[in-house]
Amino acid sequence: MKVAIVHYWWLSNRGGEAVCSALVEMFPEADLFLHVCQEDLVRQTLTPKFSGQIKTTLISKLPGAAKFYQKYLPIMPFALEQIDLTAYDLIISSESGPAKGVLTRPDSMHICYCHSPMRYIWDMYHSYVSSMVGFTRLFFQLFAHKMRIWDRLSADRVDYFIANSNFVASRIKKYYRRESEVIYPPVDIGKFDHTRPRENFYLYLGQLVGYKRADLAVDAFNELGLPLIVVGEGELYSGLKKRAGDNIQLMGRQPFDVIKDLLERCRALVFPGVEDFGIVPVEAMAAGAPVIAYAKGGGLETVVHGVTGIHFYEQSTVALISAVQQLESGEFMFSSPEISIHAEKYSKDVFVKSFLSFVDNCK
Repeated sequence: MKVAIVHYWWLSNRGGEAVCSALVEMFPEADLFLHVCQEDLVRQTLTPKFSGQIKTTLISKLPGAAKFYQKYLPIMPFALEQIDLTAYDLIISSESGPAKGVLTRPDSMHICYCHSPMRYIWDMYHSYVSSMVGFTRLFFQLFAHKMRIWDRLSADRVDYFIANSNFVASRIKKYYRRESEVIYPPVDIGKFDHTRPRENFYLYLGQLVGYKRADLAVDAFNELGLPLIVVGEGELYSGLKKRAGDNIQLMGRQPFDVIKDLLERCRALVFPGVEDFGIVPVEAMAAGAPVIAYAKGGGLETVVHGVTGIHFYEQSTVALISAVQQLESGEFMFSSPEISIHAEKYSKDVFVKSFLSFVDNCK
């Protein structure tokens, strides 16, 4: 069986790339198709057993593609349809940006692992539009309408959908009118030590962009006066740094060793945004840290209220403050070993076993 894996782009190692890397481990002879990539990074990340080819679409040949690839989103559907997959029996698309719209043989099998229907053209469309101005805003509005039509129609090219969470499965059902199997993405939980003593600081870890709501964490801890460390970079960094009190430290982007150390020592991870799945809370739990999470999206699925963390049910400063105070008051007591055991259900081994079983059942 000849296998092709189609991923949107590979310019950093995040959750989507962890899934893609695990897929290649399962099918090391597969060819990997990407719109654009940093090939050295890809080869360093993939298993040494990988013997397939890395192929890019015409997007990679356009000026500044490695930096401005998102500007070329309007022509990515066309680029996908130029990929010749007639030689492949199994096609696995990894979808968050455009990836599933490839053309395949009638007798081939196309499985789409969907991290998320494209947020910027569906449920978060108005949020993205409100942040734009002038011609960029007008162009995006006109283009997004066409992109939604293509995205919906290209869903019919997929034989089977896998969703990375129940939250994403519900969005696949809403936007594509398709059923999907939920297989949680792989998290490298073995890298974390849950036995270290917890210290008296809280941690926010993630990009500093609007929908992740780092502003809630900063505002809440300004009022609480408790120590908060913020790790991440993004468009909100300078504004958050100005409004943060002396008890809040913004560290910017940090290497994995620093992140690992903070997750293993923090009193709790603060997770105020809505994520499709959210790998960071699972990494925190693997490190034995409880998670204070907004009860929507992936955080509602992975964090067990009262066992591995605390849910708050309104995306507001007041609700987050109340959740932190519940932990501070001793209303909830957490066991790091118990939290770490819960994280094991999101391991790479579980992902690989579930995915291969799904493929076998589809044959």
